[in-house]
Amino acid sequence: MVQQTLRQKLEILADAAKYDASCASSGTAKKNSLGGKGVGSTEGMGICHAYAPDGRCISLLKLLLTNHCIFDCHYCINRKSSNVARARFTPQEVVDLTLNFYRRNYIEGLFLSSGIVKSANHTMEQMVEVARILREEHDFRGYIHLKTIPEADAEIIHEAGLYADRVSINVELPTRAGLTRLAPDKNESQIEGAMGRTKARIIQAKDERKRFRHAPRFAPAGQSTQMIVGADDANDTAIIGKASRLYGSFGLRRVYYSAFSPIPDASAVLPLKRPPLLREHRLYQSDWLMRFYGFAPGEVADAAEADGNLPLDIDPKLAWALKFRANFPVDVNRAAKEQLLRVPGLGTTAVGRILAARRHRTLRLDDVARLTASIAKVRPFICALDWRPTLLTDRADLRGLLTPKQEQLELF
Repeated sequence: MVQQTLRQKLEILADAAKYDASCASSGTAKKNSLGGKGVGSTEGMGICHAYAPDGRCISLLKLLLTNHCIFDCHYCINRKSSNVARARFTPQEVVDLTLNFYRRNYIEGLFLSSGIVKSANHTMEQMVEVARILREEHDFRGYIHLKTIPEADAEIIHEAGLYADRVSINVELPTRAGLTRLAPDKNESQIEGAMGRTKARIIQAKDERKRFRHAPRFAPAGQSTQMIVGADDANDTAIIGKASRLYGSFGLRRVYYSAFSPIPDASAVLPLKRPPLLREHRLYQSDWLMRFYGFAPGEVADAAEADGNLPLDIDPKLAWALKFRANFPVDVNRAAKEQLLRVPGLGTTAVGRILAARRHRTLRLDDVARLTASIAKVRPFICALDWRPTLLTDRADLRGLLTPKQEQLELF
């Protein structure tokens, strides 16, 4: 067998990690090395602020420990039956890469996942060893996210949480039937059991920190998960319902959505083409409606089309407003915050500005325009001192008027 160089391993295992979306780093405890002690910081530019448009953090060293795997999940390019180049890091190699990239100011933290080699326990122990060496031997204070393996023993996952800022376990697919068909080696009850134990330990650690100042932290940035969209026949309504249940049951910080991407030598049970990336974006928007805008899961599902999927041409909040026009127009000078948050085109920042401004004066349409990004989307759904939409809200062609126009990009 030809010995691979570190660079060759990095090319293979960094590329193999691109399918995992759940690498954002918000919410962790603040740590830095400004006092001359330790290495790294969780507060650097990019770790808390620099994200890609779809929510992905762009400044973590994102690797697989190995892309060897004993599982045969149909949708995974690293499944055991896949014909791909294989590689494997040692824990020390990952440590060296992390420190060297950090010292060159390329990254501010580490996101580490892995295929399963030998056994779940063996692989999880190797990942924990990476975090242990960084924390204990190098006093690394940067962000660490470990993708945990639900099949591993609970004690090993607990140890991972003592070293990592965030831990995550992928639920993989929205439905039990989809998981059974496409990932026969995985078990929904086992996955959710591991998530439940992690939630309990996070709560326990927070309680201990309140009573004992030096009690150990456990995953201070919480836990997250990821669902693959479009690999099975689950519609957006099912995905939204699953996400809501996960948030409620396990106190997750984030549910990430990853559009299925066709892979080489794909299984015959998989779709031949990927779903539109815009579908992934609409699911993130629906997620925001539930987390920050006060929408119940059933209300977000009401925005879906007859096939159970969210419309692609307009965002979920506008789709909901068009279906429930009886709730509009909303008076910007009198309406409660909860009502204003349901107005299409008004984000949380704009609503905050409106609430602050109307304490000092009665708002006109021009005032609202100065407080929002685009008044055109807002006008049909609000009243102001000098504005009432009259019949505009009920126009049959309102959706067409508010749908963003598609334009051909210039080639030169």
